[in-house]
Amino acid sequence: MKNESLIFGIRSIIEAITAGKTIDKLFLQKGLQGDLSKELVTLVRKQNITITHVPIEKLNRLTRKNHQGAVAYISPIDFYDLENLVIKVTESGETPLFLVLDQLSDVRNFGAIIRTAECTGVHGIIIQKKGGAPVSADTVKTSAGAIYKIPICKVDHIKDAIFYLQGSGIQVVAATEKTSSTIYETNLTPPTAIIMGSEGKGVSQSVLKLVDHQAKLPMFGDIGSLNVSVACGVFLYETTRQRQ
Repeated sequence: MKNESLIFGIRSIIEAITAGKTIDKLFLQKGLQGDLSKELVTLVRKQNITITHVPIEKLNRLTRKNHQGAVAYISPIDFYDLENLVIKVTESGETPLFLVLDQLSDVRNFGAIIRTAECTGVHGIIIQKKGGAPVSADTVKTSAGAIYKIPICKVDHIKDAIFYLQGSGIQVVAATEKTSSTIYETNLTPPTAIIMGSEGKGVSQSVLKLVDHQAKLPMFGDIGSLNVSVACGVFLYETTRQRQ
């Protein structure tokens, strides 16, 4: 797998973290033992880096090199703190617009969404530490560099982010086909965070229970859904239209 953001080997990852590199994702082999692996685990916990324990087959798919049971992605960007970003946007006098990605897994969709979000004035994108697409070189490429221009926040749990947004006076709207309300019936002029779901499952049921509104796109063809990056673009531009 040719990817300049992917590093492997316990010592290499330790050195990257020590050098101040931002680790986007860290995969460790289940049951990994040894003093060096313990040193890595201690270091990543101090840095609040999330570890995903996986079978060795997963690591072998990421790289055919001698990974020693450890593979990581170095992020090309630094991540923002959600609370600080929300406060900054709120105090700016602009009407907040945030995008929440619930377990989006395809880096090309991720990059395309970032590009559209930057073009439509989104103030920040919120992703979960585990389960989503990595912030990789492919993400940078498909975003056409927009990833450097829009804040991205990583949170432990999407649900906690929703609670914080709502507590900050920001309505949360889920894009889902599991509703009778369309996007055109939804008021997007107040401070808003739009949630887009994963490519296969959409917005998770547990998240849908927490949102303020659910909205869908009207569909007239035989195919029941759009690509998530396309659907996201429609939602964001409808928000822009309503706010003009």
